[in-house]
Parts: sequence; structure tokens; C-alpha cells
Amino acid sequence: MEKFTKETLAKYDGKNGNPAYVAIDGAVYDVTGNSYWTNGAHFGGAVAGSDMTDLINQAPHGKAVLDKLEKVGTYEG
Repeated sequence: MEKFTKETLAKYDGKNGNPAYVAIDGAVYDVTGNSYWTNGAHFGGAVAGSDMTDLINQAPHGKAVLDKLEKVGTYEG
């Protein structure tokens, strides 16, 4: 599995053909092609290419959605 830093994760913002990845609790997930993500953006201002740990804890769905996503690496912000 690939290791991501804040700088390397930022490249995966879902824009201009880039894949869309998000970090949560030290893991990196691929949200590319997920119908709830468009051009690297998700409801409520969430953006791909960043650590979403704090935001997901506030989301109505919580971490339950993570089981449906592909884990692509680890995050060492």
C-alpha cells in the first residue's frame, strides 16, 4: 500500500482527471467515481485530497460508508 503525506494526498483532488482520495483515521480511500462525489467535492464542503477524519465524525452517515470504499494506502499527515 502506498504511503501518503499531506502534500502527496493533495494531488488526488478529483479535478482535471485526477483520482479522488480522502484520508480518514490514517487510511486513504478512493472515492473516484463514487456518485456522492463530483469533481472532488462531497456534500457539506468536503473535498478530496485532504484528511476528512474530523468531518466524517460530524457526518450523518459516520464511518459506516468506509466499508464500501477501496482502501489504497496509509496517511501520515
